[in-house]
Amino acid sequence: MKQLIQILLIPLLVYLWFNAIYLFVFALIAFFTRNKKPESNPVRNRFLLLYPAYKGDSVILNSVRECGKLTYDREKFTVCVIADRLKQETVAEIRSMGHAVVEVHFENSTKSKSLNAALDTIDISAYDYALILDIDNVMEPAYLNKLNDGLAASPLIVQTHRVAKNLDTDMAVLDAVSEEINNSIFRKGHVSLGLSSALIGSGIAMKITEFKALMKEIQAVGGFDKEMEVRLLRDARHIGYLEDALVYDEKVQDSTIFENQRKRWLSAQFHYLRLYFFDSLKHLVLKANFDYFDKLLQFLLLPRVMILGLSLVVGVLALFFPSWFPGGKNAVCIPLLILISLYLATPKWLRNKRTLIALRRIPLTFLILFRTLFRLKGANKKFIHTPHS
Repeated sequence: MKQLIQILLIPLLVYLWFNAIYLFVFALIAFFTRNKKPESNPVRNRFLLLYPAYKGDSVILNSVRECGKLTYDREKFTVCVIADRLKQETVAEIRSMGHAVVEVHFENSTKSKSLNAALDTIDISAYDYALILDIDNVMEPAYLNKLNDGLAASPLIVQTHRVAKNLDTDMAVLDAVSEEINNSIFRKGHVSLGLSSALIGSGIAMKITEFKALMKEIQAVGGFDKEMEVRLLRDARHIGYLEDALVYDEKVQDSTIFENQRKRWLSAQFHYLRLYFFDSLKHLVLKANFDYFDKLLQFLLLPRVMILGLSLVVGVLALFFPSWFPGGKNAVCIPLLILISLYLATPKWLRNKRTLIALRRIPLTFLILFRTLFRLKGANKKFIHTPHS
């Protein structure tokens, strides 16, 4: 009986060790890496700031007002709101501020549809780069200056640093910690090794002609950024990361919104894993394209809270029933390695009492994510809106 249990546990242990080692390697690299400040770029690129706005009238008004604080040359950037179901008075107010509005109407709305509609409407020859933003995103005043400098080293596409705009609930704090951990591991850690940064849906700047051509190929309902990554990396195109260019993003404030958001993300992740895993393996063998294969390895990883919870259960069982496990009590090292990785990847400003208090929500968060895994059917085929306040 014990031998049978050991045999059944081997695939689970291999999977948990894969998660633990992957996270630890990149968290360690990110922790010891100090990014160099990009040199000043003599070229003043022209930016088209694209805000796809589905409802959320007060939110988009606040975001575009904040654009007035940007210190970049005013004639070198245009704010364009893609208005999907915004009130006419909202559209009029945005235009009165001197910003562009492209009104769209879809029976089934998606971010990719909105972006494609705007790119077809606007004369893109007037711009060098498109900057994709979420409805709630607010840029720091020097954001475009830092972005412009950083593009000299990564001229095709860069992901900038999305950081929490609010820490007003336990769930928002955990969401902020999760995003910063991902910034460390999947962006800073990867770029430090010469690999590509992961994209995250907003705060993305890309050469506008190539962005338009790429978006024409993307019809994703959810996770358009995942499809962008896969297509770029398949063609051996590098994605840069700018840690110092900050764009503030609203974090989810309650469990219902969290569950819907993660459902959309997980559905997209597993969808593209199924579609492209074996293709990425072929490109690894035939073209030595490790960047593409590594992206699909990332799609194999579980959310950090889930892998921590699962590894803790396995670690406790290994501690009390070592004879069940190949290697005995060695499985106890898995949750320890993951905890070290998550600590290293969490920035100092989030290692505080407020975060410790928020950790009480981790068991609930684990249960929400676990339940979500069984509710993914069809989630990648319908638009799941994340409301903002």
